[in-house]
Amino acid sequence: MARLEEVPRSERKMMVELDCSGFEGRRPWVAGPPLSERRTAIVSTAALNLRGDDVYQRDATDYRVIPGDVDPGDVVMSHVSVNFDRTGFQQDLNVCFPLQRLHEMATEGTIGSVANFHYTVSGAAHPLELADSAREMAKAMRADAVDTVLLIPI
Repeated sequence: MARLEEVPRSERKMMVELDCSGFEGRRPWVAGPPLSERRTAIVSTAALNLRGDDVYQRDATDYRVIPGDVDPGDVVMSHVSVNFDRTGFQQDLNVCFPLQRLHEMATEGTIGSVANFHYTVSGAAHPLELADSAREMAKAMRADAVDTVLLIPI
C-alpha cells in the first residue's frame, strides 16, 4: 500500500477530503449467536469478478456476486489504480477475499457455515453512492440466512 505522501496530489486531496459517514443515532452492531453457529458472508471492496463477467468501470457503484464454491482461479480483479499493488492477490486470493479460510473455519467448527454467495464492489466508488447496492446485497444475504458479514476494505 502506498503512503499518503507518495500518492499523486489530486488523489491525495480526494482521499483526505473523503467524507466518512458515521453512525450517529444508530446501532451498527448487534449481538448475535455464538460464532460457532454463525453463517458468514464476505463483502470486499477489491473489485473482484468472475472470469468472463463484466469488469468494473470507473466510478462503478454496482456489485458482483461470487459463489461460495468458486474456484479461486476463476476470480479476477478489475480494480485499476497506479497506487494499487496486486501482487498479494495474484499469489493468494485470500489476501483480499478469504473464502478458503472461511471454509476451513467452518470445517473446524469455528464458524457455523459459509454463505452460498459473497459480494464485491469497487473501492473507488464513494461510499454514499453504494447505498443501493448495499441494500440489494443485504437483502440477498438475508435470504441466504447470513447473520455475520466479514467486511474486507481494499
